[in-house]
Amino acid sequence: MSGTDDRIAVETADHWPDDADEDVGVVVNWFAAEGSRVEEGNAICEFQVEKVSADVPAPVTGTLEEVAIGEDEEFEQGEQLAWIRPA
Repeated sequence: MSGTDDRIAVETADHWPDDADEDVGVVVNWFAAEGSRVEEGNAICEFQVEKVSADVPAPVTGTLEEVAIGEDEEFEQGEQLAWIRPA
């Protein structure tokens, strides 16, 4: 995909449960679909680590361009969940 340099990654590092011993989480739900407009600060997905759920807010306002980790997929702490193109 061309022009990917100006996309913003959706990450989990700031939302990882402090008391979690695991470095692997599971995306439970996407509240926004690829191609939809998202507002900075609004929850766009939910993930779970050790039965603790955390919402991930959009880091910027824009278009949810790519979902990299789908629902029910595992990911490691630090992986990008999605990419947003700022508006």
